[in-house]
Amino acid sequence: MGRIIKTFISNHSVADIPVLAILLILMVNRGYAQEVNIKSVRLMFYNVENLFDIYNDTSKDDDDFTPKGLLRWNETRYKKKISAVYKTVIAAGEWTPPEIVAFCEVENRNVLEDLVYGTYLTKYNYRIIHEESPDQRGIDVCMIYRKEYISIIEYKYWIHSGIAQEMFTSRSVLYNKFLYGGDTLHLIVNHWPSRRGGVLTGESIRLNISSMIREKVDSINRETTGGAKIIILGDFNCSPADQEMESLTAPSESGRVLVNLSEKKADEGVGTYRYMGTWEMIDQVLVSEKLLSCNAGLYTDLDQATVFRPDFLLVKDQKYPGFTPFSTYRGYRYQGGFSDHLPILLNLKERDVAWQE
Repeated sequence: MGRIIKTFISNHSVADIPVLAILLILMVNRGYAQEVNIKSVRLMFYNVENLFDIYNDTSKDDDDFTPKGLLRWNETRYKKKISAVYKTVIAAGEWTPPEIVAFCEVENRNVLEDLVYGTYLTKYNYRIIHEESPDQRGIDVCMIYRKEYISIIEYKYWIHSGIAQEMFTSRSVLYNKFLYGGDTLHLIVNHWPSRRGGVLTGESIRLNISSMIREKVDSINRETTGGAKIIILGDFNCSPADQEMESLTAPSESGRVLVNLSEKKADEGVGTYRYMGTWEMIDQVLVSEKLLSCNAGLYTDLDQATVFRPDFLLVKDQKYPGFTPFSTYRGYRYQGGFSDHLPILLNLKERDVAWQE
């Protein structure tokens, strides 16, 4: 461990000593294991809570996030936010940042470039996938990936064909087909419409998006002998038990199903977002059955989707017993925290040869 600590210090500045402290805490809590010769891939999804730059964009409803806006969003606060996201990504990887990090609530490509090229993430050769969404607030779904491990075949942004494009003012869905080694995977990243104003708010659009994804998944499976390796993750703004999510996991005509890896943890009271003192699992991970049952290449297990909840991402709830995510704002009051959501992680491992039970 001493060698790794020395290496970290030699490659980082004094300003990053807090990151070292965070990682040491994680090691103590989880225990430190020697590296083993097992290939693995870690994916992360993080709702970063309004990662805006400080400039007014007249095409977006971003006036609050400017120096003269209601939230007094200035250069100092912006840089602290970028640093907070960077530190979270580094900590989630436990020395080696995740191969893929998907985000939502990102304003534009510029803030991603500040994150990837303006912090020590630059040494990990991340590349950016981003496209402006039709969301009225201007917040987008996007991802970064480490190009030495991940080869992008194609990516698209989906909008349900039954919703007129000019009428759709939420976030489009990011679809990504990529290679890791000899494996082809399909990644679908989501940020569904909010329930702000009541549970039924946005429900019809969420159902439409759910239906679209299910049709796309069925199509991908039909084109793949033996079924495809598919990962669906994001902020769905509903629970695993809601109709929108259950329609994704219902058996298909082909018999191949999606499995919600976040369902069990939700039943245990674990969550990514806290509302009126109750944890809600609205950030979730689903995988195709193929990823759980394959006997070669990348695979995962039912317990490999987790909520990343180190102490530094939490703060004592001022109104209800317990702890809540340490958010950037509490209402209109600046706290200087990380996000009002906790990140989720998915670990994939690789079998070099065919595996038999």
